[in-house]
Amino acid sequence: MSGKVIVGVDASRSRSGGGIAHIKGIFSSFDPRELGIKKVHLWAFKELHKELEDAPWLVRHCPRALSKGIFWQLLWQRYTLPKEIKKNNCEIILNTDASSILRFNPSITMSRDMLSYEPGEMKRYGLSKSRLRLELIKILQNRSLVKSSAALFLTEYASRVIQKSSGKIQNFKIIPHGVGKNFKSAHNPSNWPFNKEKPIEILYVSNVAWYKHQWNVVDAIYNLRNHGHNISLRLIGGGKGKPYKILKDKIDIVDPAGEYIFDEGFISNDNLGPFFKKANIFIFASSCENMPNTLIEAMSTGIPILCSDRGPMPEVLKDGGLYFDPESVHSIENSIKIIINDENLRNKTAIISKKLSEKYSWERC
Repeated sequence: MSGKVIVGVDASRSRSGGGIAHIKGIFSSFDPRELGIKKVHLWAFKELHKELEDAPWLVRHCPRALSKGIFWQLLWQRYTLPKEIKKNNCEIILNTDASSILRFNPSITMSRDMLSYEPGEMKRYGLSKSRLRLELIKILQNRSLVKSSAALFLTEYASRVIQKSSGKIQNFKIIPHGVGKNFKSAHNPSNWPFNKEKPIEILYVSNVAWYKHQWNVVDAIYNLRNHGHNISLRLIGGGKGKPYKILKDKIDIVDPAGEYIFDEGFISNDNLGPFFKKANIFIFASSCENMPNTLIEAMSTGIPILCSDRGPMPEVLKDGGLYFDPESVHSIENSIKIIINDENLRNKTAIISKKLSEKYSWERC
C-alpha cells in the first residue's frame, strides 16, 4: 500500500440502529488523514448518508440499486461494486456486515449478527422462511469472514461462538463499539422516588423481537404491582410482525388503560437522553446479542441495571448489574425486587458499570 491509503467502506447492508451508530460514531470521532488515510469512499443507502457530516476526506456513494429490493442490492454488491472500488483506486475495503457477497482483497469484514449462530434462538423460528433465511445468512457470513484478509468481532463471546461454526480464522481482532457522548450525563440519580407515591420507572430500550422478551418484563411488572409495588415500565424501540403483536396484546391485557406500561415506539439515539434522566432503573432482557449496544449506552449513564444472563452480557457488564434469566418471569420479577429494596446495591453496581463503560469510546474503536 502507498503512504496515503485510499480506503473503501461498504456499508450498503448497515441499516440497523447499531450499524448506523457504528459508522456515525467512527466517522465523527477522528480525522483519518492523521493515520495516513487520504480518502474514505463510503457506499451506503441515503438514510445513513443523512446522518453524516461532510468532511474533506469523505467521498459519498449512494447507488440507485440500494433503494431497490434485496436481489438488486446483492447483484450490485457482487458485480458492480468491485468495479467502482477499482475505479476509485481504493486499496482496501471494510465490509461493515459479514453477509456481504463482495469479492475484493485485501478486505476486512466485521461480524455484527449473532442470531444465526444461537441454536436455541433459531428454534423459535421453527420450519419457516425466516429460519431458512437465517441459515443462508450463516453460510454467507462464515464464507465472508473466512475469505477476508482479516475479521473484526465485537466481543470475545461472538468470536468464540462464531468460530465454532466458521472454523478458525487466522487473522482477527476484537474491537467493541463505542458510546455516544450524549449518554455520559443522561441519568439523574437524585430522582429516586423514596416517597412511594411516585412510581419507580424502569426503562427498556430495544426493538421488539423474539429474543428480546419484552412480554416477560411486562408480566413481571404486572405481578409486582399486584403485590403492592408502585412501579412502571417504559418501552422504547418499536417493532413489527408477530413479536410486536404479542407484546401489544400482552399490554392490552395487563394494562388496558395505559396507566403504568408505556410503549413509546422507535426513538433515535440522539433523543434518548430525557428518558434516561427520568428513569430509575434500566432493564435489558435480550437472550441473543453480538454486541449489546443499548446496554453499554445505559452503563455510561450511571443508571442501575438489571440484565439478562445470556450471551456476551456478563462479559460486558461484569459486576455492574444484577442478572436474571430472560425467559423466566419469576427471575425477572425477583431481580427487580432485589434492586428496588437494596439502595447500596443500586449505587454500587451503577458506579461499577459507569466505570466499565469508559473503555467503550468511538475514539478507541
